[in-house]
Amino acid sequence: MSTVPTTKAQVRVHIRWMIRRDMPEVLAIEHASFEFPWCEEEFLRVLRQRNCIGMVAEYGERVVGFMIYELHKNKLHVLNFAAHPEFRRQGVGRQMVAKLVGKLSNHRRTRIALYVRETNLAAQFFFRIQGFRAVEVVREHFPDTGEDAYAMHYLLDESMLGDPIPNNRIAKQYEN
Repeated sequence: MSTVPTTKAQVRVHIRWMIRRDMPEVLAIEHASFEFPWCEEEFLRVLRQRNCIGMVAEYGERVVGFMIYELHKNKLHVLNFAAHPEFRRQGVGRQMVAKLVGKLSNHRRTRIALYVRETNLAAQFFFRIQGFRAVEVVREHFPDTGEDAYAMHYLLDESMLGDPIPNNRIAKQYEN
């Protein structure tokens, strides 16, 4: 049996595919992490989709984090992401993000997208530190509360952004 580290030292986790046997631990992390958690049926419905992947972070024999994401033609879209409260600020989430970033390529999937609740400051700060940028406010994104979300993106190559193109009548005059 693995024990919880007593200090907030960095832990090394093993990240692997999620299997059915992981569901009780994943659900426990989900319920400990979110005010409006997914139920088991929601996890199973999403994971049955052909383009959805579930992964867990293991410390010893214990699941201490998980992520679920969709594969799209040019991006990965994170649907759910959490680390066990006892293992936060120990590098578990950072290692999971690194795993996702490792799946990107300049030739195919070049970005990671996700939505964070407006009130979830911890997640906003975490993803910002990992290199994500808020690109849009999506009004009433979360149907359970009607809460707004921040759309956040991680770009494999920041130079893909280019300079913002002004879109107004004065800018259009200078184009001609």
